[in-house]
Amino acid sequence: MKKKIPAFKSTRAAAAFVDKADLSQYDLSGAQTVRFEMKRKDKSINLRLPEELYDAVRQRAIHAGLPYQRFIRLALENAIATRK
Repeated sequence: MKKKIPAFKSTRAAAAFVDKADLSQYDLSGAQTVRFEMKRKDKSINLRLPEELYDAVRQRAIHAGLPYQRFIRLALENAIATRK
């Protein structure tokens, strides 16, 4: 039986664990894909939203564990990708 991944209190603690641990001994079935944002963001927009929509977006971003601007950017990217 494989070991469970421990809970970490910080990103630094998680990075230290990954550096030292043999991950083949751990159950990674609950792992989630992580997306790194490498592209430079060189354009900016100003967007006016109704307060209710703004609050809903902020709450969904919190629930997703993301900053709200990244959440909005990912929603836009997903909308464009589904149209292709």
